[in-house]
Amino acid sequence: MSHIHAGRELFLEEMRELRVTVSRETRDQLEAYVHTLGRWQKAINLVGKGTLEEIWVRHMLDSAQLLPLIPKAAGRLVDLGSGGGFPGLVLAALRPELDVVLIESDARKGAFLAEAGRRMALKKQPKIVISRIEDAAPAAANIVVARALAPLGQLLGWAAPHRGDTAICLFHKGKGWQAEMNEAMKDWDIEAQPFASVTDRESVLLRISQYSAKGLCDR
Repeated sequence: MSHIHAGRELFLEEMRELRVTVSRETRDQLEAYVHTLGRWQKAINLVGKGTLEEIWVRHMLDSAQLLPLIPKAAGRLVDLGSGGGFPGLVLAALRPELDVVLIESDARKGAFLAEAGRRMALKKQPKIVISRIEDAAPAAANIVVARALAPLGQLLGWAAPHRGDTAICLFHKGKGWQAEMNEAMKDWDIEAQPFASVTDRESVLLRISQYSAKGLCDR
């Protein structure tokens, strides 16, 4: 069994542990994503070179584990700095009813995201926005996600214009997440809950339900 195939089987096993059903159609879509990313990786750097063989756990599972934290009623999700499409494209496959917006400043990566969406034959093609996050039109999203992008304080500033009134933010954070939280709380009042990552015992998924700049009303 190849390393990538073994990773896919581990991905499916972990999804069952998370009580998430991955249909054959969704699995085929994710396979198409992996294949497309592998081809484009030869030309542009979409994921760390040393992580390509571990893509099903390091990137797919790491993205997909957000799914149980996304409310059933959510209608629109925005992925800030989408890069290679993690977590936005993975969530688009797992929650096909979502309107997904992928904001990415690099036009080459934007072209990859568009082709990957087409190759995956997603029921709803994501909207690709080629722009700096701070310059993009407000997304009015229910869910804001970002992975390996920026310190928490910066993320909160970038996310604010793209949130709907009842939106939640879901951010992947590494082992220094508590220090990031303490630093961010110098400028922001934050209501947050950490969830243990299934891919890295020192990392968390940070769920932020409300936050506001110090001295200002919730935003």
